Amino acid sequence: MRKIDKGKADAYFREKNKYMIIYFIIWALVSYGVVLLAEPLSEIYFNGFPFHYYMGAQGALAVFIILLFVNAIVGDKIDKKYGIDEKRNEEIGKKGVVDH
Repeated sequence: MRKIDKGKADAYFREKNKYMIIYFIIWALVSYGVVLLAEPLSEIYFNGFPFHYYMGAQGALAVFIILLFVNAIVGDKIDKKYGIDEKRNEEIGKKGVVDH
């Protein structure tokens, strides 16, 4: 198995971490920002409920699930950019796995 260049590995993890921080900020804004702005948002209605109530009950969960899918798609693109191949990793893993 070939060694990965340290510079390339650092760039890979830096990019992955950058996106994780962005996802965390979006999650925090959706989860906590709506609570902080509940009073002004109570004037806006969505599906018959005040917007702040909807976001607290269902919207934040929906945004979280969407972020999971976005993370998977973006993560795959980053893996391809840095030459990480899922199929090759599975082949290598099958050869060196010890049954417990």
